[in-house]
Amino acid sequence: MASMELRPDSQGKVRDIYDCGETLLMVASDRVSAYDFVLPDEIPYKGEILTRISAFWFERFSDLIPNHLLSMDPADYPERFAPYADYLAGRSMLVRKAQTVPIEAIVRGYLTGSGKKTYDQDRTVCGLLLPEGLVEASRIPEAIFTPSTKAELGEHDENISFERCAQIVGDEVAEQLREASLKVYNAAAEYARTRGIIIADTKFEFGYIDGKLSLIDECLTPDSSRFWPAEGYVPGEVQPSYDKQFVRDWLRANWDMQGEPPHLPAEVVEGTSARYQEAYQIITGNKFVPAKEQ
Repeated sequence: MASMELRPDSQGKVRDIYDCGETLLMVASDRVSAYDFVLPDEIPYKGEILTRISAFWFERFSDLIPNHLLSMDPADYPERFAPYADYLAGRSMLVRKAQTVPIEAIVRGYLTGSGKKTYDQDRTVCGLLLPEGLVEASRIPEAIFTPSTKAELGEHDENISFERCAQIVGDEVAEQLREASLKVYNAAAEYARTRGIIIADTKFEFGYIDGKLSLIDECLTPDSSRFWPAEGYVPGEVQPSYDKQFVRDWLRANWDMQGEPPHLPAEVVEGTSARYQEAYQIITGNKFVPAKEQ
């Protein structure tokens, strides 16, 4: 079965969420988005890989910070999902409901993307002054917390200063966000280095469960982070990455961003799937085997 006939209670670009009363069922599809468009082609195994990578990190950091994951076993899900167990295996999580913090908690360990653009203008990223002389992909001497607003679907997130973050959520919550984000990022970056991966930056989502700040949503995946191979890393150059950059590059070269996005060639679909699978294997140390083949 390629999908579910049940209508989700809410739907993002790539995930479907079902309200189960005291819990939620989060289902990661194989849909892929780029430049705020959902593309017409799916990336095989993408949803399963992202879900299983998140679960790996949730388990690894459970002593650092609580998270919302209850189970990934469809046998534990409400009965109405039983007919879809094969589809849900590996790509779904039954999670606790959380009081979501309306901030994207971004940590940057390296200078790239939107941070590089503002650095080039005035040496700051989200209001933080950085040292002189940094170039594309430079390591930032100490990882920085650079929050952004959570935009509505179809809108763009906006980078904000820590002070603006504190105005939105309050001083105490802002401090908790910064401390937790840096703690988890630094632990993940240290581990990833032993696996030959640089985590250049990442985005966390947090919520309160039973009064405790908890990790929710996805965690340290190729969709929420920039993963670079440590081998061949050279500051001053755009780094290759284990994510959908392959898709973005093809679109930029072959589409004017007008109207509906085009279909991706088979080699781009397969190449992107291979990158996700490689990221899974490197991070977890296990070869990716689809749930249906286990």
